[in-house]
Amino acid sequence: MKLNDDSISNTAQWVSKGFAMPRFDRARVRENTREKPVWLHLGAGNIFRSLAAALQQNLLNKGLQDRGIIVAEGYDHEIIDAAFSPYDDLSVSVVLKADGNIEKTVIASVVESVKMDDRGLLRLKDIFAAESLQLLTLTITEKGYALSQSGGAILSDVAADFANGPGAPASYMGKLASLCYHRYKNCAAPLALVSMDNCSHNGTRLFEAIHSFASGWVKNDLVESGFLRYTEDPERLSFPWTMVDKITPRPDDDVAMLLGETGLEDMQCTTTAKGTYISPYVNAEESEYLVVEDAFPNGRPPLEKAGVIITDRETVDKVEKMKVCTCLNPLHTGLAVFGCLLDYKRISDAMKDGLLKKLVCRIANEGLRVVVDPKIISPYEFVDEVINVRLPNPFIPDTPQRIATDTSLKIPIRFGETLKAYVGDNKLDVETLRAIPLVLAGWLRYLLGVDDYGNIYELSPDPMLTGRSAASFFSVAGGGEVHLLSNTAIFGVDLFEVGIAGRVADYFEMMKGPGAVRRTLESVLS
Repeated sequence: MKLNDDSISNTAQWVSKGFAMPRFDRARVRENTREKPVWLHLGAGNIFRSLAAALQQNLLNKGLQDRGIIVAEGYDHEIIDAAFSPYDDLSVSVVLKADGNIEKTVIASVVESVKMDDRGLLRLKDIFAAESLQLLTLTITEKGYALSQSGGAILSDVAADFANGPGAPASYMGKLASLCYHRYKNCAAPLALVSMDNCSHNGTRLFEAIHSFASGWVKNDLVESGFLRYTEDPERLSFPWTMVDKITPRPDDDVAMLLGETGLEDMQCTTTAKGTYISPYVNAEESEYLVVEDAFPNGRPPLEKAGVIITDRETVDKVEKMKVCTCLNPLHTGLAVFGCLLDYKRISDAMKDGLLKKLVCRIANEGLRVVVDPKIISPYEFVDEVINVRLPNPFIPDTPQRIATDTSLKIPIRFGETLKAYVGDNKLDVETLRAIPLVLAGWLRYLLGVDDYGNIYELSPDPMLTGRSAASFFSVAGGGEVHLLSNTAIFGVDLFEVGIAGRVADYFEMMKGPGAVRRTLESVLS
């Protein structure tokens, strides 16, 4: 058995090995998509294949759609060469349930894959010029939307794109803005640009990036002013807000072995030159949530028939804050930081540690005091599923080290917003907080790069660490410099003004030395 069109045509063989198979004519769907594309996605990573591609397959299987998805990759072209092209753009979705059951599905809804190089951009221009195109979705990570570096310096590629116009852009957002301009020039048809990235108000982040290019190009007389108006009109270009939640770890070797035991060949995981973990399969948890603002000026697939919650912007905002600021992401960060310090290699193993489970429960309780109930999803049921089903799932091969990536970008939202709520209209007593200050201190302790047993470990990638000593981030003395704990860019708030800087500093000092991390957890959480 090989993952290609010829092999999957023998449906009975695959079904006998436990695979769920596509129930549509893929050749016809591919032809329909080529003639009149509806859905283009940027970012050919694991979350795309496990969520967006699976959703469209669901609709195709039900006969509710007759066209597939075209995917393009703009950061790591090797993903297309190694994980898509050799497999006729097919992939295997492996859902790892908490009860030990496994669902294996051949995903065939992706009918074309494109690299965003010079040749690929020509193909993407054709797609953008099609009036039939209804939505562009993106999973390019939060960093993909950046137009400047930390400190405010504009990225060199972005600066060049601003100066040179839409002709031959180099930056990711410059390329997307150029494609939007091409659509404007060729048909000016409406389009929804839908970020599915895990960042607050993601639709606005995407709009601001595209609008910046449009404004700059108009200002420099590189494009006509009508293009700027095109980007500003939500009836022509919309930027819906979304909340996405599905834990999708790196491809796991044990899953590759499991697939190999069915007779399926060439399922190995490899790493690209850019450090991306790729494979023809994707492993993910069963739980998933996708909440989308209903803002699709050119129509959309019936996503609600595949389990997507379609609602208004205000509700998306409430759900996103519930998840990111209270019910999942802060728990994930706390578990990751202390999981690294206590030398755990699996999130599920960290959850077996009674102290760490107590920590995540306390983080949740402190956040639930200020959470806004979105009504469509119960915060209490959501967090109960996270703590008792999702994080302890031993079959999800996720690691604290992966979750600890880019923590400096996550803390302002995951903890800063809750702290703002405490001292804002809620006027709650921050003196009652223990778990949140402990996580902030734990992250600073993590930055020292030495675990609780005295072993040196490699820090996960983080933009704040570039070219700096990790230990230099924390200095109690200050000595005329701006104290780290007052840095709102890192914490989202001034911890002195909020009133917990002293507690964070005390907890940090308590965690120095072998065994001190566990002793501090025991002391604070008792």
